[in-house]
Amino acid sequence: MARTASGKHAFGISDRSGFRYRLKDMRKEWNGMFVGKDEYESKHPQLSPSKVTADPQALRDARPDNAVETTGFIVYTNIDDGIIGFTLTSDLEGTGSIGTVTVTTT
Repeated sequence: MARTASGKHAFGISDRSGFRYRLKDMRKEWNGMFVGKDEYESKHPQLSPSKVTADPQALRDARPDNAVETTGFIVYTNIDDGIIGFTLTSDLEGTGSIGTVTVTTT
């Protein structure tokens, strides 16, 4: 079996800088590089993303919507007083217009 150097005669060369360090002062990084203690960088947490799970899409014991549909407008009242309330009315009628367009030829 081969013997390896130890103690004060054990030196290593940094993979990052090429500097010589005592072997006991060197560390192995997450990417396999053997570097000095002052050059060591731990693995960033974003390099190990958390497990992605699927979003739930189905509802347990789902029921159809039995609400009565209304065809009225919602009118907000008392906005100037700081009180926002609304009433549902069905007797309003809405109209709108864009304007006029004039086309001339030369």
